[in-house]
Order: sequence, then structure tokens, then C-alpha cells
Amino acid sequence: MSDFFGKILAWVESTHIQEQVANVDYAGLFTNPWFLVPFIAIVLYLLYKQSFKDLIIIIIFIGVWWVSGTAYMDTLVVGNELQISKILPVLFGGAAVLGFVVYMFFGRSD
Repeated sequence: MSDFFGKILAWVESTHIQEQVANVDYAGLFTNPWFLVPFIAIVLYLLYKQSFKDLIIIIIFIGVWWVSGTAYMDTLVVGNELQISKILPVLFGGAAVLGFVVYMFFGRSD
């Protein structure tokens, strides 16, 4: 079983997805019409259908993507050592967002 997961992990590493995500040009992405037109279309469609849960999930994904690229996230690991004082706010923030998503889907009715 571990050989199976090892092959999948080797494949993911061979695609260099992590490097591609880390090297995204944010300004170029949000000014590129090939990305911007479909993105605006999906947001307008979700507004038209009044699917606010899906809009909130999209906003959360964009927020997590933005936060993961900040300078604060670069200082979480210094010299191969995890900075506990800096990871705790990230941990509690993630738990709060996850709690909000669980509440949004399971805790209230439409």
C-alpha cells in the first residue's frame, strides 16, 4: 500500500505543481482576460442563482491562497525549525474558518 502512495507522491513531485503554484504572477493572473472573463462569469452566475455558499467558498479559497503568499507565512519556518509562536495564530485562524464552513453547511437551514 505504501508503494502505491509512493508512486503517487513521486508523480506529484515530477509535475512540479508546488513550484508552479509558488511562482504564480498574481497581477498578471487577475489582468489576464482568459482568466478574468470566466471568473467574473462564474461569480455573476452564482449571484444570479443566489448561491451564496458557493461564493463564500470561492472567497475563502482566494483568501487562503493570498494569505499563503504573505511574508508572515515565509517566517513560519526558520532554519528548519517551526516557530510555534507564529504557527498558533495560523492554526486557530484555520480552525475558525473550518468551523465557519461546517456551520454554514450543516449548522443552519436555508
